[in-house]
Amino acid sequence: MNSINELIALGREKGASDLHLEPGSPSVFRIRGELVSLGEVWTGESLHQIAKQVLGTVLWEDFTIKRSADLSKTISGTRCRINCFQTIKGISFSIRLLSSFKNNLRACNLIPDLKKLIEHETGLILVSGPTGSGKSTTLAALIEEINSSQKKNIITVESPIEYFYQNKMSFIRQREIPHHSPSFEQAITDSMREDPDVLIIGEMRTPDVMRLTLNAAETGHLVLATVHSSTCAEAVSRLCMSFTGDMQPSIRAQIADCLVAVVCQRLTYLPQYKIQVPVLEIMMANSAVKSGIRQGNLSQLNSAIQTGGEDGMWAFDRYRRWVDAKKDWVRPSDVQPLDDHKDMIRDAPVIAPLKVSAPSSSRPKVSSPSVVSPSQTDRIEISVADDDLEELAKKIAEEE
Repeated sequence: MNSINELIALGREKGASDLHLEPGSPSVFRIRGELVSLGEVWTGESLHQIAKQVLGTVLWEDFTIKRSADLSKTISGTRCRINCFQTIKGISFSIRLLSSFKNNLRACNLIPDLKKLIEHETGLILVSGPTGSGKSTTLAALIEEINSSQKKNIITVESPIEYFYQNKMSFIRQREIPHHSPSFEQAITDSMREDPDVLIIGEMRTPDVMRLTLNAAETGHLVLATVHSSTCAEAVSRLCMSFTGDMQPSIRAQIADCLVAVVCQRLTYLPQYKIQVPVLEIMMANSAVKSGIRQGNLSQLNSAIQTGGEDGMWAFDRYRRWVDAKKDWVRPSDVQPLDDHKDMIRDAPVIAPLKVSAPSSSRPKVSSPSVVSPSQTDRIEISVADDDLEELAKKIAEEE
């Protein structure tokens, strides 16, 4: 089996969450949290050809310089987040197989209490967890809940775009870094001029992105963002510690003023249902939490979560008891599959820099010009071969 389409289809059939490819090794799937090797050993040449096919011309040129590339793509009906990178053995892939259904809280087996978070008009909601814990899926479920119930202008800033949304009650515009904006910083700055009600930040990676995110949450917008952490308290700590010591008091004050909630999640496998489901820790920004953040006593946040049940907080152990008691789990096969042909945007091509050409009337007439058919930019470019120009120059010289 050497077709990427067949591998993705096999992975979806077996319930895999990830696919890893590297020269000298068979295909490695992550199934229910465990790595499973299947198929024949890959050669470097085979993966080289797959990389050129999947990345396309523009991203391939970028890959030859950076030796890594991120993109999202629909393959065999499955939305995939693809990271292509160079290793000591050659070109390798890590491919995340994303959920192939339209998200909402129920379809993602999330507790209905999360609906309360999106009732806020302003503030910051952090979705955290380790890599591969389903943060993006939970974020997508919250967006879909807003889309289905509220009339909002939603702007997303992602790298790469993982889920596509169709406008329902809300108006959603998605921007991918670096194809639609050169950086998260630029896209967030731009969004403040685009009349957003809700701003989605795919991931806060740098202090500048964190600062701009906090500013957006303070200025009358509801902001949802993801961050890597293993607990809610660690998510807040990571946000604070990303800044220099002299800035941390003001950053803590900003967080305390605008924070709505922090959701941290892990995945657990339920063998009786043969599905993976999220287990959450939910920290609501009540007075105890805000006081602890403002004063820098982040160690007391765990205690606030344990005693904050009446304010809608959930510790991991309490949430696990809810999971153990729940019986009506939704399986992926029980929900409506995503119809790729109805996506608002399907694998939009990477936009190359615009080439400015002189008007055709100002160019000399040449024999047999090569005309490039109009693309999505609706422009026609006429390329002139070097030998045509040399012949033209000779004719001009003879006439003189």
